Amino acid sequence: MDKPNWMTIAQMNKEEAREFIEAIRWPDGPICPHCGENGAYTLKPKEGSKRPVRPGVYKCKECRKQFTVTVGTIFEGSRIPLNKWIMAIYLMCASKKGISAHQLHRQLGITYKSAWFMCHRIRYAMTQPPLVDKLAGIVEVDETYIGGKKRGGKRGRGSENKTLVVAIVERGGELCAQKMNRLSSKNLKGFIRKNVTQGAQVVTDEFQSP
Repeated sequence: MDKPNWMTIAQMNKEEAREFIEAIRWPDGPICPHCGENGAYTLKPKEGSKRPVRPGVYKCKECRKQFTVTVGTIFEGSRIPLNKWIMAIYLMCASKKGISAHQLHRQLGITYKSAWFMCHRIRYAMTQPPLVDKLAGIVEVDETYIGGKKRGGKRGRGSENKTLVVAIVERGGELCAQKMNRLSSKNLKGFIRKNVTQGAQVVTDEFQSP
C-alpha cells in the first residue's frame, strides 16, 4: 500500500478510512479477534429484514461471533468517525512540536472532549508493542549535535548552543532517538539497555565517552 499523504487522508470518508485500516490490519483477509481464525465472511441482513447491517461487520465461521476491524484497537467503542481518527493520528505524528487537544478540536471540527479522548488513546497506543519493542540484530549507535550557528564561545563537540541527540538504528529495521543533556558512558549504556535486546551486536564509532 502506498504511504498516504495529508491530502489523501483529508479527503477520506469514514468508509474509505475503514477499508484503509482493514488493509493495514488484515493484509491477507479478515482475522477474528476473538478466536484468531481467518475464516470470516461479511455479514448481510436476512431476506425481508428491516434492520440494515452496517458496512464492515464480519462473522467468524469458527466461533460464530461478529466483529469489525475496530475490535481490540483504540477505535473500539468510539463513535468518532474513523476518518477523523486517521487524521488525528497523522497530525500527532507529523507535528514536530506536538499538537494539543485544543488544536485537534479546531482542525477536525469535533468537541474538545472528543479531541482530548483521542489524544489519550493515541498516546497510549504509542507506548504499546510493536512500537516499543526493543531493537535486535546488528544495532548501530551514534550521536549528533543539532542547533544553529553561533559566533564565539565553545566550538565543536558539545557546543553550548547545540542539542545532543543520540540515535540507535537497527539495520534494516527501526530507529530510536533521544535528547541527552550529557554524553557519558553511564547515559549511553542506560539508553542502550532500555532500547536494545540482550545478545544484539552493538556497533559504535571510536569516540570514548567519559
